Amino acid sequence: MKKIVMTGGGTAGHVTPNIALFPSLKKAGYEISYIGSHTGIEKRLIEEQGIDYFSISTGKLRRYFDFKNFSDFFRVIRGYKEAKALLKELKPDVVFSKGGFVAVPVVRAAASLKIPCIIHESDMTPGLANKLCIPVATKICCNFPETLKNMPEQKTIHTGSPIRQELTLGNKKSGLSLCGFNEDKPVLMVMGGSQGAQSVNETVREALPKLLLKYQIVHLCGKDKVDNMKLGIEGYKQFEYVGDELKDIYAATDVIISRAGANAICELLELNIPNVLIPLSGGSRGDQLLNAASFEEKGFSAVIREEALDPSMLIETVNNVYENRDTYRAAMKKSSEINPIEKIMGIIEEVVS
Repeated sequence: MKKIVMTGGGTAGHVTPNIALFPSLKKAGYEISYIGSHTGIEKRLIEEQGIDYFSISTGKLRRYFDFKNFSDFFRVIRGYKEAKALLKELKPDVVFSKGGFVAVPVVRAAASLKIPCIIHESDMTPGLANKLCIPVATKICCNFPETLKNMPEQKTIHTGSPIRQELTLGNKKSGLSLCGFNEDKPVLMVMGGSQGAQSVNETVREALPKLLLKYQIVHLCGKDKVDNMKLGIEGYKQFEYVGDELKDIYAATDVIISRAGANAICELLELNIPNVLIPLSGGSRGDQLLNAASFEEKGFSAVIREEALDPSMLIETVNNVYENRDTYRAAMKKSSEINPIEKIMGIIEEVVS
């Protein structure tokens, strides 16, 4: 049986694309193992899939000065040694990495053992972890065609980002029922990523009185960010987080307000849902700004810069996108994106053979 070790973590965006590959990998006869951190979000998400999970020590990689950089350096070294020992035991034919700080010791250890490594970059430009892995990678998959010009030409392939296929199988009636909504008004969904987005949450809530005149609103606001003062408002449903129900909420949604994380916006593209993107700017390396600009240029999204965000701007933009929803859907349907899962599986098989 062919064996693959997968890695990636720190945020859901570094895990869910790996999960999207699981069904095809199993169908192709791969034995799957996962190496992640002891306490990261990847541990829960992967164990829920019934995949063998192995933990290693990790240290966060920072571009700025922090005293933790000194202690974390030794954690990374320890993680490298632990990953190397695990890989010697597991004997995979290939390692597939989705990035995040946990991936660096795994990919580097695999390369030292002459195990081929495939890495995937979802954003327009690679993060620090992937930058450290690129020199030893056998193949590099990227989400945006614009990324190709800044990567090693001989080993970089535009694949798109793998999306969980179950997200395309949602039931609109189930989504409406879950939220307590009806079919009389369109549904506006608000999501700020797995950690939530405080500025987006606050602006949406300020705009609620006017938005609720036209929309029913389902708000995925992040852990501990439900506004108890607004519980029970008709047409407004809050969740900290949703799991399997997400596909049904997507099916019931007419327009979305979202951050511009690569995996989230690729889900919107796959599902052809008109959207307003509010990319993270402050404290970010700028990847969300680039992601959003690409989607806006292609006609997939409308974009509001965070520093320009206010209730009136939000209301105006959402209304404009909804009124022109057919134009946005048509642009997304014409997207030339290839089947990411099929393309990545082809690369894995090529490397293993």
